[in-house]
Amino acid sequence: MFGLVTVAVDGSASALAAVDWAVDDAAREGSALRIVHVREPWANEYPFHRVEGFNESLTDYCEGVLAKAAEQARERRPGVTVSTELSTGAVVERLRHESEHSDTVVLGSRGMGGFAGLVVGSVGTGLAGHAAGPVVIVRGAREERFGEIAVGVDGSPHSEAALRYAFDQARLRGARVHAVYAWSMPMFSPFVAGYADVTRDIFEAGAQRIKQWLAPWRDEYPDVPLVESAICGHPTPALVEASEKADLVVVGSRGLGGFGGALLGSVSHGVLHGAHCPVAVVRPREQKA
Repeated sequence: MFGLVTVAVDGSASALAAVDWAVDDAAREGSALRIVHVREPWANEYPFHRVEGFNESLTDYCEGVLAKAAEQARERRPGVTVSTELSTGAVVERLRHESEHSDTVVLGSRGMGGFAGLVVGSVGTGLAGHAAGPVVIVRGAREERFGEIAVGVDGSPHSEAALRYAFDQARLRGARVHAVYAWSMPMFSPFVAGYADVTRDIFEAGAQRIKQWLAPWRDEYPDVPLVESAICGHPTPALVEASEKADLVVVGSRGLGGFGGALLGSVSHGVLHGAHCPVAVVRPREQKA
């Protein structure tokens, strides 16, 4: 859409891992890479920051962070156009703004400075839950490749956006899609007759739902292999388990049923904390009139 992948850096090892993921993604898509470092202006309010020469030193540090990240990206993918931006403002707000003009925003799972506590704190959840487009959070370096993209599905509009992103990623990588639908079994009285039959019927209904949801995607992406898992259980462990053999896990930022409140509730936090590979959080882009 924009031909641009944006990655946020802060000088941490996690951020540099995110740079590698982002430049690889840009190379696959034929996009440019934009590397952003956000400097928060209120840092100057603290007394020790008013030492003579501090601002100049901080600016040099920020520019050095960008330069190192850009050098790494160019060495890894020489054919990708790389630009840098030193931005000033609140980290989440600045990155939300970047997401409005980027196909994807990429961050490391742990950081320092403005990105400290990225996943567990307000920056990660604030950006992932409200960005205009996909946000990818990279959990360290992982060179092993499995040729699979796992995606959580539940039939909601946010799930549809996640499926679109997952299929596009799989096509670019020559990988397959593993669609995971997990739901919780309703509570039954121990005195209900025919419990086994009811359980079987519920499971079969769940398996049928995922087949119906995925039928249009099979038609639209006939060149992308697709496998599906219908699981009676909580979606977090189902997706975490799927991530063990996946190159990327994709979830919608909100959902229905098993993914209700994703990225603001327990499912999203569980996947972000427990996944063994990068996690993409996708919400539908607003259509401008």
